[in-house]
Amino acid sequence: MWWDERVSARFRRNLQPTLTYWSVFFSFGLCIAFLGPTLLDLRCQTQSSLSQITWVFFSQQFCLLLGSCLGGVFKRTLAQSLFALFASSLAISVVFAIIPLCHNVVVLAVVMAVAGLAMGCIDTISNMQLVKIYQKDSAIFLQALHFFVGFGALLSPLIADPFLSDTNCILSNSTANASSNLPHIRKSLVPHHPGNLSHYDLPMKGMVVTRVSYAFWIMALINLPVPIAVFFLLYKERMVPCFSSSSHPLLSADELAMETRPPEKDDLSTSTQRPPAAGGHDDLFSCCQSKNFRGASYTYFAVHITGALVLFMTDGIVGEYSGFIYSYAVEEPLSVVHKVAGYLPSLFWGFITLGRLISIPVSYRMKPATMVFINVVGVLITFLLLLIFSYSVVFLFVGTASLGLFLSSTFPSMLAYTEDILQYRGCATTVLVTGAGIGEMVLQLLVGSIIHDQGSYSFLVCGMIFGGLAFTFYAFLLFFHRMYPKPSADLDDASPDKPAVTDDTGQYQR
Repeated sequence: MWWDERVSARFRRNLQPTLTYWSVFFSFGLCIAFLGPTLLDLRCQTQSSLSQITWVFFSQQFCLLLGSCLGGVFKRTLAQSLFALFASSLAISVVFAIIPLCHNVVVLAVVMAVAGLAMGCIDTISNMQLVKIYQKDSAIFLQALHFFVGFGALLSPLIADPFLSDTNCILSNSTANASSNLPHIRKSLVPHHPGNLSHYDLPMKGMVVTRVSYAFWIMALINLPVPIAVFFLLYKERMVPCFSSSSHPLLSADELAMETRPPEKDDLSTSTQRPPAAGGHDDLFSCCQSKNFRGASYTYFAVHITGALVLFMTDGIVGEYSGFIYSYAVEEPLSVVHKVAGYLPSLFWGFITLGRLISIPVSYRMKPATMVFINVVGVLITFLLLLIFSYSVVFLFVGTASLGLFLSSTFPSMLAYTEDILQYRGCATTVLVTGAGIGEMVLQLLVGSIIHDQGSYSFLVCGMIFGGLAFTFYAFLLFFHRMYPKPSADLDDASPDKPAVTDDTGQYQR
């Protein structure tokens, strides 16, 4: 095996929870990518305008961000985390099942808001729990976790495609004129951003003809094993109320090591009882409480902020590039044929998924800090070459694939690196997930406005600027890492700068 026996043994001990968290992230990916391709059919189902139906995008994205902020609330015990994941994954199946019953755009927006909250909780809790289980070895398993979100994001549009309307799904006198623009409109909506489509006049009244309901019911069934898997994990841990009268709090690393690790000669001579380390990984609002800042150095805050800013830029690039690459390609000077340009978003997401798969073995041999450096430099160079060869359609496809590869492992590598700097005691997971979510939402809106005012060429210029900022913030993170206090016995137990005692056995913490 390409990893050593210690990591392999740790994985075997935690096989069921690890597979469960990976499957839950598959739910996340399944839910995040279906909306763009199906939005025109949902517009027909709700008999709403394009400008009205695109608010569903905002509803999902805003509540995803809110759910990411609140996800840390459920980290205090393993039972809370698993019940939150069970409720969130089950909610996604329920959302898929009831979307075909939503015939009002406001009701649909509310349903998608629930899905966004569930996705946000899944995002934060799954990352937190894997970091808690594997700590210094978490980079490999985080890469695999984010591969599953990419796999789900690739699968859901493929499921939906056979059921999408080839012509306008509301039959009226103007259908013939509107239908000719339908393929272009649909591809402009993939995968995250509606784009500037207000000038298209699609009928709102008439007979609705759409089969997209079958796609949602199929996705509901495909997702159903995920909450069942979480329930089995709850049952195994004796946390189902009817089988256990109490929930089990998370053990401190010292307690866990004392229970599972046999005494060694060195331990017999030097072992002393150390107090339990205070846990990090609160929700965003708990992280901002003044008691958590007591005794913290300025570098403690700087690591959180610069790490979040790197992901603000890189995840923002993922959102704005996937949202606008089709619109950029069909405009001058490239003027790519609509059908050919439609492959660009799929190519981008395909190479993100491929990159995450490749990063699983690579992350075992390469440090997270090195991987992030390669990623941000690669993104910057790719955008520079895209600007230089801006008249080449071939290089647009090459650059899109390259950008997907470099962006693929940035988030899990940055999360592993930042948690390692903070010795798994800060609020890095919550802060980084929140920063990435804000970046994906804000930069899409910003780039959309700039393209509307300045033209399509500004799309690549914005990407170059964001890539440069990501590199700059990462350079600051490296500087603050060097300045960050090393572990010392003199640090106060309550200080965030004091490292947590890690669990060498990798036993699943209850």
